[in-house]
Amino acid sequence: MTGTIRLLLSASALAISFPMATAPATAQNTEAEAPSRTYSAEEFYTSTTFGTVSGQGHACSPDGSAVLVTSDESGVRNAYWQPLDGGERMQLTSSQSDAYNAVSAFPGDGRILFSANSGGNEINHLFVREEDGTIRDLTPGEETRAGFSGWTADGSGFYVETNERDASSSDLYLFDAGDYSREPIFQNPGGYWLGSVSPNGRWLVLTKEETNTNSDLYLVDLQGDGEPVLVTPGDAEVTHGAEGFTPDSAKLVYTTNEFGEFRQAWTYDIATGERDLLAEDEWDVSFVDYSPSGRYRVTAFNRDGATDVTVFDTVEGEEIDVGMEVANMGGFRFSPDESMAMFAANTDTSPTDIYHLDLASEQVSRLTSALNPAIVESDLVTSTVARFASYDGVEIPGILYRPKGAGAGNPAPAVVYVHGGPGGQSRQGYSPVIQHLVNHGYAVYAINNRGSSGYGTTFFHMDDLKHGDADLRDVVASKDFLQGMDWIADDRIAVMGGSYGGYMTAAALAFHPEVFDAGINIFGVTNWLRTLESIPAWWGPQRDALFDELGDPATDSERLRAISPLLHADRIVKPMLVVQGANDPRVLQVESDELVEAARANGAPVEYVLFPDEGHGFTRRDNRITASKAYLAFLNEHVGTE
Repeated sequence: MTGTIRLLLSASALAISFPMATAPATAQNTEAEAPSRTYSAEEFYTSTTFGTVSGQGHACSPDGSAVLVTSDESGVRNAYWQPLDGGERMQLTSSQSDAYNAVSAFPGDGRILFSANSGGNEINHLFVREEDGTIRDLTPGEETRAGFSGWTADGSGFYVETNERDASSSDLYLFDAGDYSREPIFQNPGGYWLGSVSPNGRWLVLTKEETNTNSDLYLVDLQGDGEPVLVTPGDAEVTHGAEGFTPDSAKLVYTTNEFGEFRQAWTYDIATGERDLLAEDEWDVSFVDYSPSGRYRVTAFNRDGATDVTVFDTVEGEEIDVGMEVANMGGFRFSPDESMAMFAANTDTSPTDIYHLDLASEQVSRLTSALNPAIVESDLVTSTVARFASYDGVEIPGILYRPKGAGAGNPAPAVVYVHGGPGGQSRQGYSPVIQHLVNHGYAVYAINNRGSSGYGTTFFHMDDLKHGDADLRDVVASKDFLQGMDWIADDRIAVMGGSYGGYMTAAALAFHPEVFDAGINIFGVTNWLRTLESIPAWWGPQRDALFDELGDPATDSERLRAISPLLHADRIVKPMLVVQGANDPRVLQVESDELVEAARANGAPVEYVLFPDEGHGFTRRDNRITASKAYLAFLNEHVGTE
C-alpha cells in the first residue's frame, strides 16, 4: 500500500539551480489544434469556487453525513453543508454582498462558525450561525479584527484572537461553546503573531518577526506564568514557521531554513528541548498536518511549481495511495473517527473541487463539480514551466500558457503576468482570469521574478531594498524571452498584475516606458511613501519586516520616491488600465485616482474601473466578470490585432 500523492499547492517551490529552457517548441498544442469555441467571462465565472474549513476547524456535521464548505455558487461566498453522498448542498448563510467564509462546524450539533468583513476592508469578525438560522457576531466592534484559533479537546470551547485591546496586537480568548461567554487566556505584550494552541490546551506558540530574514518561535505555558519563552536558536539569518503541535501535545512542529536554502520540517520536544528532523527535500516543505489521533501525517513539498503531498499511515508505516494526478491540492480535514478525509484539488483546466477519501479502502470520490458544464475542458490549456536567463544571467522561472491554434503562421499576442507580494509565487492550477485570456488567443507568461518565494532563501532575498529595480528588470527581460518564440507576436506584448504585481505593471510603464505595448494595473501600489506610512495598525510586527524588505519611509524616503510610479507618471506613454477597490485598506483609492489623473495629463490612453464594494481583491462574482471583461476588451484594443 505505497504511493505518493502528486499535487500542487498555492504556496511556493522550485530550486536553486534550474535547468535552462529555451523557447519551448515542444509546447502542448500546434496551429491545427484550435479550441472548439471561445467562452465569455460570464461562462468562466459561472464556474463555482469551493473551499474547505479553517485548518483548526471541524469539517463534519454531527451525524457525519456532510462536510462544511464555502461556495460562491450564489455569486457571493457563503457556507454550505455538502453531503458525502454527493447530494444537493444545503445553503447555511445567504449573504448577497460580503463574503461569508465557513470556519468550523460545532462538534456536537448543527451550529457553525464563519468569518466575514465589511466590503473587503479586511477587518474580519467571527460569527456563529445557530441551528435555527439566526446569526450572532461574537467579536463586535467597528475596529475589532478577529480570527478563529481552534477548539478545546473536549469541544466545550474554542479559541479566538482579537485586537480589541490594542489595534497592533492580538490577544487570545477562550469562548464557551454553550453560552459564548469568554475569558482571556493570553495578553500579547506586543510584537508577536499568535499561533495555535496545543490539543491539551497548555501550550501556545508565538511567532516574532525580527527582520525579514529572521523570525523566531516562542512557547507560552498557559498553565504557568504566561511568559513567552524562546525555543528557536535566534540566529539573525534564519526564519521559522510554526506548523502546530503533535496530537499528543508533546512536540512543536515547525519549518525552518536554518540548514540550507530550503525549508525543512522539524520537531521540538517541549519536555526535553530536543530537536529532530521530520521531513526534508531538495525543495521547501510547504506544510505538515496530522489527523486527530496522529495516525495519519500529511506532508507537502513545494517542487517546481507543483507540490508533492504524501499521506502517511504511521501505524502501518506506509503511504496512502490516493491515485490522483492533480495540479493543486490542500485543505485536508479528517473526520473525528479518522475513517475519512476531505480535501480540495484542482488542475490547470478544472477549478477547485471538494473530494472525499475513504482511508480504509483508499477510494476517492469527487463531491462537487466546479467547472461550468457549458465549458468543454479540452478547450482549456495546460501550462508548462519555462525558464530564461535574465539580464544578469540569473535563471528566472515562470508558468507559460500557449493558446491553442498559436504557431509560426498564427503568432499570439502575449501578456507577462506578475504575481502579488512582494514574495508571492505564480503557480500552476486553475485561474479563470488567465484561462479566459488564453481561450481568447493570448499567450500568458506568469513570471516568478527574483524575490519570489519557493526558490530558496538566496533567490527570495535577491530583491531586498531593490524593488522596482532588480525584480522589475526580470519582468522587462522576459519580453526578450517571449520574443524568441516563433508562436508569439513579438510586437504585441503587454504586462499585467495585481497588488504588488499591479505596482510592477505601473513601474514597467513608468520606468521602462517603451518596452511593453500596454499594461493592466490591478489595485497596485503607486506611491510607496504613502502606502508604507498608512499601513493599518493590525499589521503589527509585520510592518517592521516589510520596512526591512522595502525600506523605511522615515530613513529611505529618497529611494522610495525613486521607485514610485505615481511620482514619475509623466513618463507613462503606453495604454494603461487601472482597477481599484474603493474599500482597499492596503492600496488606498487615492493611489489609483492620482495615477490615472497624472497619466491622462501626460496624454497616455488610460481606462479606470473602480469598484465601490470591493477591497484588496474581489469577493463578488459580478465584479470579477466586469473586471475580466475589461481586461480582455483593453487588450483587444491595444495589443490584440495586427
